[in-house]
Amino acid sequence: MTSNPIDWHQQARARFSGILEAPLLEDLFIHGHHMRVPEGTMLMDVGQHMDAVPLLLEGAIKIMRLDPEGDEILLYFLESGDSCALSMGTYMGSTKSSIRAVTERDTTLVMVPAAVGQTWMRTFPSWSAFVMESYQSRLEEMLTAIDALAFMDLPTRLKRYLSDKVKIQGDTKLHTTHQDIANDLHTSRVVISRLLKSLEREGILSLHRNAVHMHEF
Repeated sequence: MTSNPIDWHQQARARFSGILEAPLLEDLFIHGHHMRVPEGTMLMDVGQHMDAVPLLLEGAIKIMRLDPEGDEILLYFLESGDSCALSMGTYMGSTKSSIRAVTERDTTLVMVPAAVGQTWMRTFPSWSAFVMESYQSRLEEMLTAIDALAFMDLPTRLKRYLSDKVKIQGDTKLHTTHQDIANDLHTSRVVISRLLKSLEREGILSLHRNAVHMHEF
């Protein structure tokens, strides 16, 4: 779904002015493909050919890896003003995605064709800096995810996950299922249900049908 070009041009200026040069923003308006996608839309899957890089204007995207059995594990979230460093692998010669990207809530973004982004790497210093900063930020988030898997127990990971979801969605009532949470944390629904019940007894949250209402986060 697309919208009025003037609307998203203003939104892009609000998000990226001061980060990207004015001539680069004008080039973005020419070459970028604006999209408005609902929550739960898969934007990219493992093995898919990467021909564009997303710039988020509003909303959030969940980035996941898949194990050999096809089970998902959450790596990090992208928010407004972010881009996915892993999709920027097109600039380094990669052609296929190593991640799955799904919108966490209704999202607006601009897709930049890979060939255009490669040209910008050579012609716009602010784009090169943005790409490098994106790599650094996403690397730190992946290291945090690895640390959580290696050093945090599951109850601690669950509480951090729910807290992150509240911040990403801007709402203390999370519309999600126990199975969705289990998928993101790479565990079973039964285990998650037991842990959620325990957190409910502690007064940290309350459980509803297909929803978790956070009281502490």
